[in-house]
Amino acid sequence: MAEIGKGVTAGKLASNVQKRLSRAQEKVLQKLGKADETRDAAFEEMVANFNKQMTEGTKLQKDLKAYMVAVKTMHEASRRLQDCLADMYEPDWYGKEETDALAEDLDTLWLEYHQNITDQSLLCVDTYLAQFPEIKARIAKRDRKMVDFDSARHHFTSLQKSKKKDEAKIAKPAALLEMAAPSWAQGLISAHQVAQTNLSYNQAEEELGRAQKIFEELNVELQDELPTLWYSRVGVYVNAFQKLANHQEKFHREMGNLTQNLHDIMNKLEEQRELKRDDAAISKKGEGKKSEGANHSESAAVAPKSTVANGSDGELPPGFLYKVKAVHEYTATDGDELELNVGDIVLVLAFDHPDEQDDGWLLGLKESHWLQKKNISAKGVFPENFTQKV
Repeated sequence: MAEIGKGVTAGKLASNVQKRLSRAQEKVLQKLGKADETRDAAFEEMVANFNKQMTEGTKLQKDLKAYMVAVKTMHEASRRLQDCLADMYEPDWYGKEETDALAEDLDTLWLEYHQNITDQSLLCVDTYLAQFPEIKARIAKRDRKMVDFDSARHHFTSLQKSKKKDEAKIAKPAALLEMAAPSWAQGLISAHQVAQTNLSYNQAEEELGRAQKIFEELNVELQDELPTLWYSRVGVYVNAFQKLANHQEKFHREMGNLTQNLHDIMNKLEEQRELKRDDAAISKKGEGKKSEGANHSESAAVAPKSTVANGSDGELPPGFLYKVKAVHEYTATDGDELELNVGDIVLVLAFDHPDEQDDGWLLGLKESHWLQKKNISAKGVFPENFTQKV
């Protein structure tokens, strides 16, 4: 037998073409209402659920992939931001090594988060959806075999109805032929005609049996599988979102720890900056005191008493302005400076000559001294940013 293509013979091709024509003819007759159609309302509901399930699963897969793209984008943005910080961070700044290590930890955290969601939540959905194409193909095949079954059933029913008519038509002409035939041939003609009718009837009956068997096998398989697949969706959704939630919780918790570490490093860097600024101000003040010399002491000795109203009641020292609390220790480096311990309460006083006040410096007296001695002999200057207002 001639071959049309690899594994396809002319006979097989003709058979496939004939099947398609028969199916098309059957569908037309069904649509026109001239042939009844096998219907199964329960199975149709299963197919509707299957299509809904496949649509929802495909959307979930698409949205999860979009989420993964967003995670990757955020990772890249975070990495660029950390690279920017590393480029600006000078070697002598506090926490240079800690900042570099923190950037590496952040990068690793993003990579692990992306990989964990891919390997678990997304893979779970991918595996779930992988079974849908094969089942969808079998549903389509079941629909085709149902049309074949309906076509074979209608053909067989048609032959059943026409068989009796054909037998009646054959009987009268056959009787006339047998009368004219020799005695040895009488009965053979009638038998031949009946055999031809029975052959077509038997072939149609066999074809109906084969079509019914194929259809029912597919139908039973799908009726078992579709409900199981439908109820499996809940477990898939729970598994995917539980794993996603677990990884999100872990990621944000560890991210919170790393960002807190960065915050602490920045705070200490700010303290380092302030200390350096204070050291520079102290150095500047020391140089200024050497050029003023004795004039400053003489001016302080003969200076008139302060006219600030707060000091007029005798309960507070003359020139009192407000109170501050020491938040850093300060060691006096000159005789007119006030030494501070953390927690000391200082009464800030007005300078007798405001033009003598250096930027960032205050004049004050420890409250404990004032309460005990009621004099301002222990007053001195101190850096303002080592204290805070009470």
